[in-house]
Amino acid sequence: MGGASLIMIFFPRSTFSVAVGIAIVLALVVSPLIHSRANEVPAGWKKYAFSGKPLEGLRVALDVGHNRLSPGAMSARGRGEFLFNLSTARVIAGVLKQAGAHVILINGDGAIAGLPDRAVLAGKEKADCFIAIHHDSVNDKYLRTWIHEGVSREYADDFSGYGVFTSSKNVKAERSQELARAVGSALIESGLKPALHHAEPIKGENRPLLDEHTGVYEYTDLVVLKAAEMPAILLECGVIVHRREELLVQDPAYQDLIAHALVNALLTTFPKPRSKGFFRFFGFR
Repeated sequence: MGGASLIMIFFPRSTFSVAVGIAIVLALVVSPLIHSRANEVPAGWKKYAFSGKPLEGLRVALDVGHNRLSPGAMSARGRGEFLFNLSTARVIAGVLKQAGAHVILINGDGAIAGLPDRAVLAGKEKADCFIAIHHDSVNDKYLRTWIHEGVSREYADDFSGYGVFTSSKNVKAERSQELARAVGSALIESGLKPALHHAEPIKGENRPLLDEHTGVYEYTDLVVLKAAEMPAILLECGVIVHRREELLVQDPAYQDLIAHALVNALLTTFPKPRSKGFFRFFGFR
């Protein structure tokens, strides 16, 4: 017996149409509300907005960290870091283009293995700056296990947030640090918080913090940064072994927030006469 027939057992035919009509109206009204609530952004986020093409003329090399054969850190649900990097980089590239920048997407196909090759490609494309997009993990000693969809996975919910890295061995070290600080400041002002666990004096960490407030680190021998011939930074967009943050960094609203913060940081670091727009904050409530 069909579902409609079952319902008609309890409703006379005269009232059945009314009941169906009410159900349709409720679906049209309630469903969008549920969808909207599911896509709410946290209170306190403030997204930079711009008009015109404030970055017109700026050439930005956007490097997708790791590759398909060596995907980097593994998330709390077993997803390779490269996929997070690619997704976020695509969103950032789109926003930078809207702001007028010429974006050179490096390793968009996940085929580049060598770190120096990325910097070489950025140089050939005459990039004004180099930004490597990554997602973070933690020291092995903090990892614990849980079962996700029947599989044992490692996670660490004690650490979250972004991090910005620069190298004093970059040929444009001072400008690199300026860009790193501008990015950290823009992310803080956007409502995000830095991850400070890489400064812990233990093996595998112990990275000098250049600015604790904005989460900027010195990573002297990071190959991709010191090999670049232009100002270069590496941005860790979030900690993917943190179970909640793993989901957050995949949210297009979060990726868009970071992208707009980068537009502001680039305009701050590379002002030039290209500033044909303006900035202001839009707060999410």
